[in-house]
Amino acid sequence: MKIYKAYAKVNIFLKITGKRDNYHEILSRFMRVESLYDELCFVPKQEDAFCILGNFSCALEQNTIYKAYLALREFTHSESLEKLMRTHAVQVRKNIPSFAGLGGGSSDAATYLKMCNEVLHLNLSLNDLARIGLQIGADVPFFIYGYKSANVSGIGEIVEEFDEESLDIEVFTPKIEISTPRVYQVYREDFYAPIDGFEAKRLKETSSLDILQSMDVKEANDLFAPALQEYKELKNHYKHGYHFSGSGSSFFKIKDTKNG
Repeated sequence: MKIYKAYAKVNIFLKITGKRDNYHEILSRFMRVESLYDELCFVPKQEDAFCILGNFSCALEQNTIYKAYLALREFTHSESLEKLMRTHAVQVRKNIPSFAGLGGGSSDAATYLKMCNEVLHLNLSLNDLARIGLQIGADVPFFIYGYKSANVSGIGEIVEEFDEESLDIEVFTPKIEISTPRVYQVYREDFYAPIDGFEAKRLKETSSLDILQSMDVKEANDLFAPALQEYKELKNHYKHGYHFSGSGSSFFKIKDTKNG
C-alpha cells in the first residue's frame, strides 16, 4: 500500500487583520516542515465500520480524518468512497504532536482527502478539495495545495504560494495542551490590535528568513502574548531565539541560520 506523508507546518509570522463574525481574520506565512510528518495509508480490514488505526487521544467523531470523510461523502455522494471505507481502514503513524500549533490534524485531513481523490479517481480539483477541507479546519486548505511556503489570509481560505527556499526548521513542543479558541478569546479581550494594510503588504513580501531574523517571538506572532497569559507554564519552556507556531505550544528556530 502506498504511504502518504502529512507534513507539519510552522507559522513564520501570524498577525490578526480583523474580525469576521466569531472568527478572526489573519495574515500568516505557513512553511512546511520537511523533517516532521505523519504517515497515512489504507489497509484492508474485516468489519464494516469506519476505522482509523493510530495513536489518537480523541473520539472517532472528533477526528479530523473522520470529519474529512463525512465532508467528502456529502460533496461527492460517491459509492466507491463508501465501499473503500467499508473494506479499508486508514492507518496513521503519528509523529506530529497534538495541540502543538503544527497543523497535524489539518494535515492528516488534507492528506486523507487527497488520498481518496487519487485512489478513487474522483477528479476533484485542488480548489474543490480546499473548499471541502475548509469545513474541517481553517488550516486544511494550505495542506491541500501542498506549497512549501504560502501567505495564508482571510480565515485560512486564501492561500497564495510564496516562492522561497524551505528553511531547515527545528521544532520543540512542550507537553502543554493549548486550546486555540481560548487563546483567540484572550487575544480579543486583552490584546486586540489588528495590523493595517501597509504592514500586511510588507509582511507578505518579506522572506521568512528575514522575518525570523528581524522580529522577535512577540512581534512575529500575535497569539504568543495571550497564550503566555493563559498558560503561564509556557514561560518555563521559552528559549531565546525561538519563535512560536500558531497558538502553540510549539517553539521553533532555523537549525543553521545563514547570515545576510
